[in-house]
Amino acid sequence: MLVFDYDSDGGNTGIGKATALHLARKGARVILACRNRNKAAAAIAEIETQTGSTDVIYVHLDLASLKSVRSFAETFLKTESRLDLLINNAGLVADGRTEDGYGIEFGVNHLGHFLLTNLLLERMKKTGGGRVITLSSMAHRWGHIDFNALVANKDLGTGRYSWQFFHAYCNSKLCNVLFTHELAKRLKGTNVTCYSVHPGVVRTELSRNVGLWQKIFIQPVAWLLFLDPEMGAQTTLHCALQEGIEPLSGKYFSCCEAQEVSAHARDDKVALKLWEVSEKLCGLG
Repeated sequence: MLVFDYDSDGGNTGIGKATALHLARKGARVILACRNRNKAAAAIAEIETQTGSTDVIYVHLDLASLKSVRSFAETFLKTESRLDLLINNAGLVADGRTEDGYGIEFGVNHLGHFLLTNLLLERMKKTGGGRVITLSSMAHRWGHIDFNALVANKDLGTGRYSWQFFHAYCNSKLCNVLFTHELAKRLKGTNVTCYSVHPGVVRTELSRNVGLWQKIFIQPVAWLLFLDPEMGAQTTLHCALQEGIEPLSGKYFSCCEAQEVSAHARDDKVALKLWEVSEKLCGLG
């Protein structure tokens, strides 16, 4: 089981830690793939204390670096014989660029997960019965993908203002839903399934990378919406553990149920184009 972090809400904080704790309690081998070693160590210590598990480990991963993603996948494939559950959990609201020059929200929230999933899919197929879960958000409803801007600027929105951060975040969350939609098609005939998840609006460290004045805009909204990380993890855990949901591969889940999405979030042509563009940006194919 993999949980990713970019010093936001990954395996060592928020929903990621709550998810990892629950799965460790059930006896799973848990790999926290995080950027920050010290925070990962603290999370592992807490998980071990609460669950008694001695099978939770840290492996370095920085989703803002495609080189780091490839390095992680190489290490994983050399050291781990199976992969049952891949949870693409990390997400952030921030300005800036990745190591490869992509907009940070597009690069971390979509492109890093896209590359890592593709690099690990064959191992999941060999393991059998695996699931890929990608955390999206209801914010995908307000997203839009401008492929011309993506090719020209290597991002799906950026800027200094809070509404610009939020718009870019919405765009990246739409990428998550479309990625899962297309991935399900490519997994037909295999025993691997995939799901995108809206965890509920959760109080996490999602906006920790923005400045103080942006937080003044973002944080009050988050605190008004009440869900703590443990509650926010429930839909992820449902998609990870619930028997019989395989026919719903590719669907978007919220409140532990499959939900209909708007037409632009299940557009076959846009999903295919996003996949093909993402392949080129990652150097796949």
